[in-house]
Amino acid sequence: MDSRDAFETLAIHAGQDPDPVTGAVVPPIYQVSTYKQDGVGGLRGKELGAAARWIEGYEYSRTDNPTRGALEECLVALEGGARSLAFASGMAASDCLLRAVCAPGDHVLIPDDAYGGTFRLFDKVLTGWGVSYRPVPMSDPAAVRAALAERPARLVWVETPTNPLLGIADIAVLAKLCRGAGALLVVDNTFASPYLQQPLALGADAVVHSTTKYIGGHSDVVGGAVVVADPGLGERLYFTRNAVGSVPGPFDSWLTLRGAKTLAVRMDRHCHNAQRVADMLTGHPRVSQVFYPGLAAHPGHEVAAKQMRGFGGMVSFRVRGGAGEAVEICGRTRLFALGESLGGVESLIELPARMTHASVTGSALEVPADLVRLSVGIESADDLIEDLRAALQP
Repeated sequence: MDSRDAFETLAIHAGQDPDPVTGAVVPPIYQVSTYKQDGVGGLRGKELGAAARWIEGYEYSRTDNPTRGALEECLVALEGGARSLAFASGMAASDCLLRAVCAPGDHVLIPDDAYGGTFRLFDKVLTGWGVSYRPVPMSDPAAVRAALAERPARLVWVETPTNPLLGIADIAVLAKLCRGAGALLVVDNTFASPYLQQPLALGADAVVHSTTKYIGGHSDVVGGAVVVADPGLGERLYFTRNAVGSVPGPFDSWLTLRGAKTLAVRMDRHCHNAQRVADMLTGHPRVSQVFYPGLAAHPGHEVAAKQMRGFGGMVSFRVRGGAGEAVEICGRTRLFALGESLGGVESLIELPARMTHASVTGSALEVPADLVRLSVGIESADDLIEDLRAALQP
Protein backbone atom coordinates (compact mmCIF):
# COMPACT_ATOMS: atom_id res chain seq x y z
CA MET A 1 0.00 0.00 0.00
CA ASP A 2 0.98 3.63 -0.56
CA SER A 3 1.80 5.29 2.78
CA ARG A 4 -0.11 8.34 1.55
CA ASP A 5 -3.38 6.40 1.47
CA ALA A 6 -5.97 7.51 4.01
CA PHE A 7 -6.85 5.44 7.06
CA GLU A 8 -10.14 4.27 5.59
CA THR A 9 -8.35 3.02 2.47
CA LEU A 10 -5.64 1.23 4.44
CA ALA A 11 -8.25 -0.50 6.62
CA ILE A 12 -9.81 -2.08 3.55
CA HIS A 13 -6.72 -2.79 1.42
CA ALA A 14 -3.55 -3.12 3.56
CA GLY A 15 -2.48 -6.77 3.59
CA GLN A 16 -5.55 -7.69 1.57
CA ASP A 17 -4.52 -7.96 -2.08
CA PRO A 18 -6.80 -10.12 -4.21
CA ASP A 19 -5.91 -13.80 -4.05
CA PRO A 20 -3.39 -14.48 -6.87
CA VAL A 21 -4.94 -17.84 -7.77
CA THR A 22 -8.68 -17.12 -7.73
CA GLY A 23 -8.88 -13.34 -7.66
CA ALA A 24 -10.95 -13.43 -4.45
CA VAL A 25 -11.08 -9.91 -3.02
CA VAL A 26 -11.24 -11.19 0.57
CA PRO A 27 -8.17 -12.99 1.98
CA PRO A 28 -8.78 -16.72 2.37
CA ILE A 29 -8.92 -18.47 5.73
CA TYR A 30 -5.87 -20.72 5.72
CA GLN A 31 -7.19 -23.26 8.23
CA VAL A 32 -3.99 -25.27 8.27
CA SER A 33 -1.41 -26.35 10.81
CA THR A 34 1.54 -27.28 8.60
CA TYR A 35 2.86 -26.65 5.08
CA LYS A 36 4.57 -28.73 2.41
CA GLN A 37 8.17 -27.64 1.96
CA ASP A 38 10.04 -27.61 -1.33
CA GLY A 39 12.96 -29.64 -0.03
CA VAL A 40 14.52 -29.35 3.41
CA GLY A 41 14.34 -25.70 4.41
CA GLY A 42 12.59 -24.73 1.19
CA LEU A 43 9.67 -22.62 2.41
CA ARG A 44 6.94 -21.29 0.16
CA GLY A 45 6.17 -17.65 0.79
CA LYS A 46 4.87 -14.56 -0.86
CA GLU A 47 2.96 -16.34 -3.61
CA LEU A 48 0.23 -17.07 -1.05
CA GLY A 49 -0.69 -13.41 -1.32
CA ALA A 50 -1.78 -12.67 2.23
CA ALA A 51 1.67 -12.75 3.83
CA ALA A 52 2.95 -9.83 5.86
CA ARG A 53 6.07 -8.26 4.43
CA TRP A 54 8.38 -9.66 7.13
CA ILE A 55 7.33 -13.30 6.54
CA GLU A 56 9.76 -15.30 4.43
CA GLY A 57 7.78 -18.51 4.18
CA TYR A 58 5.63 -21.02 6.02
CA GLU A 59 6.44 -24.18 7.94
CA TYR A 60 4.02 -24.32 10.91
CA SER A 61 1.07 -22.10 11.83
CA ARG A 62 2.23 -21.35 15.35
CA THR A 63 5.14 -19.56 13.70
CA ASP A 64 3.33 -17.97 10.73
CA ASN A 65 -0.01 -18.23 8.97
CA PRO A 66 -1.09 -16.29 5.85
CA THR A 67 -4.44 -15.19 7.32
CA ARG A 68 -2.76 -13.95 10.47
CA GLY A 69 -0.12 -12.27 8.32
CA ALA A 70 -2.83 -10.36 6.45
CA LEU A 71 -4.23 -9.06 9.75
CA GLU A 72 -0.78 -8.03 10.94
CA GLU A 73 -0.06 -6.20 7.70
CA CYS A 74 -3.30 -4.27 8.10
CA LEU A 75 -2.67 -3.40 11.76
CA VAL A 76 0.86 -2.15 11.17
CA ALA A 77 -0.46 0.14 8.44
CA LEU A 78 -3.27 1.47 10.65
CA GLU A 79 -0.93 2.25 13.57
CA GLY A 80 1.94 3.48 11.39
CA GLY A 81 4.46 1.10 12.94
CA ALA A 82 7.40 -1.02 11.81
CA ARG A 83 5.93 -4.38 12.76
CA SER A 84 2.80 -5.85 14.31
CA LEU A 85 2.04 -9.18 15.92
CA ALA A 86 -1.40 -10.65 16.53
CA PHE A 87 -2.26 -12.65 19.64
CA ALA A 88 -4.98 -14.87 21.04
CA SER A 89 -6.18 -12.09 23.38
CA GLY A 90 -5.29 -8.62 24.58
CA MET A 91 -3.85 -10.05 27.78
CA ALA A 92 -1.73 -12.51 25.78
CA ALA A 93 -0.38 -9.54 23.82
CA SER A 94 0.43 -7.66 27.04
CA ASP A 95 2.06 -10.69 28.64
CA CYS A 96 4.24 -11.42 25.60
CA LEU A 97 5.43 -7.82 25.36
CA LEU A 98 6.34 -7.73 29.04
CA ARG A 99 8.16 -11.08 28.83
CA ALA A 100 10.12 -9.83 25.84
CA VAL A 101 11.32 -6.56 27.38
CA CYS A 102 11.40 -7.15 31.14
CA ALA A 103 13.59 -9.33 33.35
CA PRO A 104 13.53 -10.18 37.07
CA GLY A 105 14.48 -7.09 39.03
CA ASP A 106 12.97 -4.63 36.56
CA HIS A 107 10.53 -1.95 37.67
CA VAL A 108 7.45 -0.72 35.79
CA LEU A 109 5.13 2.26 36.19
CA ILE A 110 1.42 1.63 35.57
CA PRO A 111 -1.63 3.93 35.67
CA ASP A 112 -3.29 4.41 39.03
CA ASP A 113 -6.61 3.71 37.29
CA ALA A 114 -5.54 0.87 35.00
CA TYR A 115 -7.77 -1.87 33.65
CA GLY A 116 -8.37 -4.57 36.25
CA GLY A 117 -6.91 -7.32 34.08
CA THR A 118 -3.71 -5.33 33.56
CA PHE A 119 -3.40 -4.77 37.29
CA ARG A 120 -3.97 -8.48 37.94
CA LEU A 121 -1.21 -9.38 35.46
CA PHE A 122 1.29 -7.14 37.22
CA ASP A 123 0.15 -7.77 40.79
CA LYS A 124 -0.51 -11.51 40.71
CA VAL A 125 1.74 -12.82 37.92
CA LEU A 126 4.71 -10.58 37.18
CA THR A 127 5.57 -9.84 40.81
CA GLY A 128 6.16 -13.57 41.22
CA TRP A 129 8.64 -13.31 38.39
CA GLY A 130 10.52 -10.51 40.16
CA VAL A 131 9.09 -7.53 38.27
CA SER A 132 7.87 -4.73 40.54
CA TYR A 133 5.36 -2.02 39.68
CA ARG A 134 4.13 1.31 40.97
CA PRO A 135 0.77 2.96 40.22
CA VAL A 136 1.18 6.58 39.09
CA PRO A 137 -1.36 9.16 37.82
CA MET A 138 -0.30 9.21 34.17
CA SER A 139 -2.29 12.39 33.55
CA ASP A 140 0.22 14.20 35.80
CA PRO A 141 3.61 14.41 34.02
CA ALA A 142 5.23 15.79 37.17
CA ALA A 143 4.21 12.67 39.09
CA VAL A 144 5.62 10.45 36.35
CA ARG A 145 8.86 12.44 36.29
CA ALA A 146 9.19 12.13 40.07
CA ALA A 147 8.54 8.38 39.98
CA LEU A 148 11.16 7.89 37.26
CA ALA A 149 13.69 9.94 39.24
CA GLU A 150 12.99 8.01 42.43
CA ARG A 151 13.52 4.60 40.85
CA PRO A 152 14.54 3.79 37.26
CA ALA A 153 11.83 2.01 35.31
CA ARG A 154 12.27 -0.41 32.45
CA LEU A 155 8.88 0.48 31.08
CA VAL A 156 6.03 2.92 31.53
CA TRP A 157 2.61 1.45 30.79
CA VAL A 158 -0.08 3.95 29.81
CA GLU A 159 -3.78 3.73 29.04
CA THR A 160 -5.36 6.76 27.42
CA PRO A 161 -8.28 6.99 27.77
CA THR A 162 -8.15 4.83 30.88
CA ASN A 163 -10.56 2.08 31.81
CA PRO A 164 -13.01 2.90 33.41
CA LEU A 165 -12.41 6.49 34.55
CA LEU A 166 -11.54 7.86 31.09
CA GLY A 167 -8.37 9.59 32.24
CA ILE A 168 -6.19 11.18 29.57
CA ALA A 169 -2.39 11.11 29.42
CA ASP A 170 -0.31 13.35 27.16
CA ILE A 171 1.53 10.75 25.08
CA ALA A 172 4.05 13.14 23.53
CA VAL A 173 5.04 14.56 26.94
CA LEU A 174 5.38 11.10 28.48
CA ALA A 175 7.41 9.89 25.50
CA LYS A 176 9.91 12.68 26.08
CA LEU A 177 10.12 11.83 29.79
CA CYS A 178 10.65 8.15 29.03
CA ARG A 179 13.39 8.83 26.49
CA GLY A 180 15.22 10.95 29.04
CA ALA A 181 14.92 8.21 31.66
CA GLY A 182 15.79 5.30 29.38
CA ALA A 183 12.36 3.70 29.74
CA LEU A 184 10.13 2.24 27.05
CA LEU A 185 6.70 3.81 26.63
CA VAL A 186 3.86 1.37 25.97
CA VAL A 187 0.36 2.68 25.26
CA ASP A 188 -2.76 0.56 25.57
CA ASN A 189 -4.73 2.08 22.70
CA THR A 190 -7.79 -0.16 23.05
CA PHE A 191 -10.29 2.54 24.06
CA ALA A 192 -9.21 4.95 21.32
CA SER A 193 -8.46 2.51 18.48
CA PRO A 194 -5.89 3.41 15.80
CA TYR A 195 -8.53 5.47 14.01
CA LEU A 196 -8.81 8.00 16.84
CA GLN A 197 -5.23 7.94 18.12
CA GLN A 198 -1.80 6.83 16.89
CA PRO A 199 0.62 6.71 19.83
CA LEU A 200 3.66 5.68 17.79
CA ALA A 201 3.48 8.95 15.87
CA LEU A 202 3.52 10.74 19.24
CA GLY A 203 6.69 8.98 20.39
CA ALA A 204 5.51 5.74 22.01
CA ASP A 205 7.63 2.63 21.54
CA ALA A 206 4.80 0.12 21.42
CA VAL A 207 1.02 0.01 21.18
CA VAL A 208 -1.13 -2.73 22.68
CA HIS A 209 -4.70 -3.58 21.68
CA SER A 210 -7.40 -5.90 22.77
CA THR A 211 -8.62 -6.38 19.21
CA THR A 212 -11.67 -8.03 20.77
CA LYS A 213 -12.97 -4.50 21.25
CA TYR A 214 -13.22 -1.77 18.60
CA ILE A 215 -10.98 -3.32 15.95
CA GLY A 216 -13.01 -6.54 15.84
CA GLY A 217 -16.06 -4.50 16.69
CA HIS A 218 -18.82 -7.14 16.64
CA SER A 219 -18.42 -9.05 19.93
CA ASP A 220 -17.76 -12.28 18.05
CA VAL A 221 -14.00 -12.81 18.39
CA VAL A 222 -11.29 -12.53 21.05
CA GLY A 223 -7.85 -11.27 20.08
CA GLY A 224 -4.97 -8.94 20.80
CA ALA A 225 -2.12 -7.17 19.05
CA VAL A 226 1.14 -5.33 19.61
CA VAL A 227 2.48 -2.80 17.11
CA VAL A 228 6.03 -1.48 17.57
CA ALA A 229 8.14 1.33 16.17
CA ASP A 230 11.44 -0.57 16.28
CA PRO A 231 11.93 -3.61 14.01
CA GLY A 232 14.42 -5.04 16.51
CA LEU A 233 11.78 -5.05 19.25
CA GLY A 234 9.42 -6.63 16.76
CA GLU A 235 11.87 -9.49 16.21
CA ARG A 236 12.14 -10.09 19.97
CA LEU A 237 8.37 -10.19 20.24
CA TYR A 238 8.14 -12.55 17.27
CA PHE A 239 10.62 -14.93 18.88
CA THR A 240 8.83 -14.84 22.24
CA ARG A 241 5.39 -15.34 20.72
CA ASN A 242 6.61 -18.34 18.74
CA ALA A 243 8.27 -19.76 21.86
CA VAL A 244 5.17 -19.47 24.07
CA GLY A 245 2.58 -20.05 21.33
CA SER A 246 0.07 -17.32 22.17
CA VAL A 247 -1.25 -16.98 18.61
CA PRO A 248 -4.78 -16.46 17.29
CA GLY A 249 -6.31 -19.06 15.01
CA PRO A 250 -6.88 -18.34 11.31
CA PHE A 251 -10.63 -17.84 11.66
CA ASP A 252 -10.19 -15.44 14.59
CA SER A 253 -7.64 -13.51 12.53
CA TRP A 254 -10.05 -13.39 9.59
CA LEU A 255 -12.94 -12.13 11.76
CA THR A 256 -10.72 -9.42 13.26
CA LEU A 257 -9.55 -8.34 9.81
CA ARG A 258 -13.16 -8.19 8.63
CA GLY A 259 -14.01 -5.95 11.57
CA ALA A 260 -11.09 -3.62 10.89
CA LYS A 261 -12.47 -2.79 7.45
CA THR A 262 -15.33 -0.77 8.99
CA LEU A 263 -13.42 0.63 11.97
CA ALA A 264 -13.46 4.23 10.74
CA VAL A 265 -17.18 4.46 10.03
CA ARG A 266 -18.05 2.66 13.26
CA MET A 267 -15.83 4.88 15.39
CA ASP A 268 -17.39 8.01 13.92
CA ARG A 269 -20.81 6.75 15.04
CA HIS A 270 -19.54 5.56 18.44
CA CYS A 271 -18.10 9.03 19.11
CA HIS A 272 -21.27 10.80 17.99
CA ASN A 273 -23.52 8.64 20.15
CA ALA A 274 -21.24 8.78 23.19
CA GLN A 275 -21.08 12.57 23.07
CA ARG A 276 -24.87 12.80 23.06
CA VAL A 277 -25.17 10.31 25.92
CA ALA A 278 -22.54 12.17 27.96
CA ASP A 279 -24.31 15.50 27.38
CA MET A 280 -27.60 14.02 28.57
CA LEU A 281 -26.07 12.44 31.66
CA THR A 282 -24.27 15.67 32.59
CA GLY A 283 -27.56 17.43 33.17
CA HIS A 284 -29.39 14.56 34.84
CA PRO A 285 -30.35 15.08 38.51
CA ARG A 286 -29.60 11.48 39.50
CA VAL A 287 -26.04 11.57 38.12
CA SER A 288 -23.32 13.08 40.31
CA GLN A 289 -20.37 12.92 37.89
CA VAL A 290 -19.77 12.07 34.24
CA PHE A 291 -16.45 10.86 32.82
CA TYR A 292 -16.04 11.56 29.11
CA PRO A 293 -13.10 13.39 27.50
CA GLY A 294 -15.42 15.04 24.98
CA LEU A 295 -16.90 17.20 27.75
CA ALA A 296 -15.25 20.61 28.05
CA ALA A 297 -15.19 20.20 31.84
CA HIS A 298 -13.16 16.98 31.65
CA PRO A 299 -9.64 17.67 33.00
CA GLY A 300 -8.08 15.91 30.01
CA HIS A 301 -10.30 17.49 27.35
CA GLU A 302 -7.64 19.74 25.81
CA VAL A 303 -5.01 17.00 25.66
CA ALA A 304 -7.52 14.56 24.17
CA ALA A 305 -8.55 17.12 21.56
CA LYS A 306 -4.87 17.57 20.64
CA GLN A 307 -3.92 13.91 20.25
CA MET A 308 -7.20 12.24 19.28
CA ARG A 309 -9.40 12.48 16.19
CA GLY A 310 -12.51 11.97 18.35
CA PHE A 311 -13.29 11.24 21.98
CA GLY A 312 -14.37 7.62 21.77
CA GLY A 313 -17.41 5.54 22.58
CA MET A 314 -16.89 4.94 26.32
CA VAL A 315 -18.74 6.91 28.99
CA SER A 316 -18.73 6.36 32.76
CA PHE A 317 -20.84 8.05 35.41
CA ARG A 318 -21.49 8.00 39.16
CA VAL A 319 -24.94 7.69 40.65
CA ARG A 320 -26.16 9.97 43.45
CA GLY A 321 -28.06 7.12 45.07
CA GLY A 322 -24.93 5.07 45.70
CA ALA A 323 -23.89 1.54 44.82
CA GLY A 324 -27.30 -0.02 45.36
CA GLU A 325 -28.95 2.38 42.96
CA ALA A 326 -26.15 1.86 40.44
CA VAL A 327 -26.82 -1.88 40.50
CA GLU A 328 -30.53 -1.27 39.90
CA ILE A 329 -29.85 1.05 36.96
CA CYS A 330 -27.68 -1.65 35.35
CA GLY A 331 -30.64 -4.00 35.59
CA ARG A 332 -33.26 -1.61 34.21
CA THR A 333 -31.88 -0.87 30.74
CA ARG A 334 -33.53 -2.36 27.66
CA LEU A 335 -31.01 -1.65 24.89
CA PHE A 336 -27.84 -1.48 26.98
CA ALA A 337 -27.09 -5.14 27.70
CA LEU A 338 -25.55 -5.92 31.08
CA GLY A 339 -22.19 -7.42 30.20
CA GLU A 340 -18.44 -7.09 30.29
CA SER A 341 -16.24 -6.16 27.33
CA LEU A 342 -16.80 -3.14 25.10
CA GLY A 343 -16.35 -1.76 21.60
CA GLY A 344 -19.01 -3.80 19.83
CA VAL A 345 -21.75 -2.38 17.65
CA GLU A 346 -24.25 -3.06 20.45
CA SER A 347 -24.36 -1.00 23.64
CA LEU A 348 -23.29 -2.48 26.97
CA ILE A 349 -23.62 -1.41 30.60
CA GLU A 350 -21.73 -2.70 33.61
CA LEU A 351 -20.68 -1.99 37.19
CA PRO A 352 -16.84 -2.02 37.17
CA ALA A 353 -16.41 -2.43 40.94
CA ARG A 354 -18.18 -5.79 40.84
CA MET A 355 -17.40 -6.85 37.28
CA THR A 356 -14.44 -5.82 35.08
CA HIS A 357 -12.48 -4.23 37.94
CA ALA A 358 -13.31 -6.53 40.85
CA SER A 359 -9.63 -7.55 40.91
CA VAL A 360 -8.56 -4.06 42.06
CA THR A 361 -10.82 -4.05 45.14
CA GLY A 362 -8.79 -3.09 48.19
CA SER A 363 -5.88 -1.78 46.14
CA ALA A 364 -4.76 1.73 45.23
CA LEU A 365 -6.66 1.27 41.95
CA GLU A 366 -10.06 0.56 43.53
CA VAL A 367 -12.90 2.18 41.57
CA PRO A 368 -15.99 3.85 43.09
CA ALA A 369 -18.75 1.39 44.01
CA ASP A 370 -21.36 3.67 42.41
CA LEU A 371 -19.57 3.92 39.05
CA VAL A 372 -21.43 2.73 35.95
CA ARG A 373 -19.54 2.16 32.69
CA LEU A 374 -21.18 2.38 29.27
CA SER A 375 -19.92 1.08 25.96
CA VAL A 376 -22.05 3.19 23.65
CA GLY A 377 -22.86 1.31 20.48
CA ILE A 378 -23.97 2.44 17.05
CA GLU A 379 -27.72 2.16 17.51
CA SER A 380 -29.93 5.24 17.26
CA ALA A 381 -28.62 7.81 19.73
CA ASP A 382 -32.20 8.89 20.48
CA ASP A 383 -33.14 5.33 21.44
CA LEU A 384 -30.07 4.92 23.65
CA ILE A 385 -30.77 8.19 25.46
CA GLU A 386 -34.38 7.24 26.11
CA ASP A 387 -33.26 3.85 27.40
CA LEU A 388 -30.92 5.49 29.92
CA ARG A 389 -33.47 8.08 30.96
CA ALA A 390 -35.96 5.33 31.72
CA ALA A 391 -33.37 3.35 33.68
CA LEU A 392 -32.46 6.44 35.73
CA GLN A 393 -36.04 6.98 36.85
CA PRO A 394 -36.62 6.06 40.54
